[in-house]
Amino acid sequence: MTVRQLALPDLSAHCARLGIPGIGLWREPVQAYGVEAAAKLVRDAGLTVTTLCRGGFLTATDPAERARALDDNRAAIDEAETLGTDTLVLVSGGLPAGDRDLGGARERIADALAELAPYAGERGVRLAIEPLHPMFASDRCVVSTLDQALGLAERFPASQVGVVVDTYHIWWDDRAPAAVERAGAQGRIHSFQLADWITPLPAGVLNGRGQIGDGAIDMARWRERVDAAGYDGPIEVELFNDELWARDGVELLEETARRYAHALKATSPH
Repeated sequence: MTVRQLALPDLSAHCARLGIPGIGLWREPVQAYGVEAAAKLVRDAGLTVTTLCRGGFLTATDPAERARALDDNRAAIDEAETLGTDTLVLVSGGLPAGDRDLGGARERIADALAELAPYAGERGVRLAIEPLHPMFASDRCVVSTLDQALGLAERFPASQVGVVVDTYHIWWDDRAPAAVERAGAQGRIHSFQLADWITPLPAGVLNGRGQIGDGAIDMARWRERVDAAGYDGPIEVELFNDELWARDGVELLEETARRYAHALKATSPH
């Protein structure tokens, strides 16, 4: 998504050229290209699919809508298996229209996970609950903190359900470092994502994630925390930003790789 202006063949080729070993993919471009074709494309480029995004949106109260959401998440799990990734990122969903019961919405997520987690586990796919910044609680994600995400994940085996540590969404929370440690001790950090917090936020808040180094987040410190928690998986950069998407995609990809290496002092593919 960071360089969504690049088609999958170009993205794969340039990641391979730059020594970037894996790609976190989104379902929409994968479906447009063809799931099996995308899997072969990435594999032939010598890359891995680090995560698939996204499943989730599990808070509906209407039975038919809930059934459709569960079916869509099963399809997403199948797509992840085909792509060869062991991690499906979940954005849990916001409040249904007219609903103000945050606790009830979170329990409906737990109910859905009880159906989805075994299905995912049978296919070697882990469900990774991503907490989103509280400004998205009403319409996108009622899970706003890493503690809340862990509270849901801990009801299920770590091999089936874990969490996403995304700097953009949790950097502000003084309880998040302890939650990272707790998640690591349980083997529940299933993905680590980077994006910076820039101010003032763009008018379209959803697409307000800043390039690494342009904002307020101490990326190196967050990597130290996640490393100390025992996470040794891929680190993804996930930027939603209209100004970045308007630029040349190859130039942006190269800049992002440089920014990552500088901010995190990267010395290995991890």
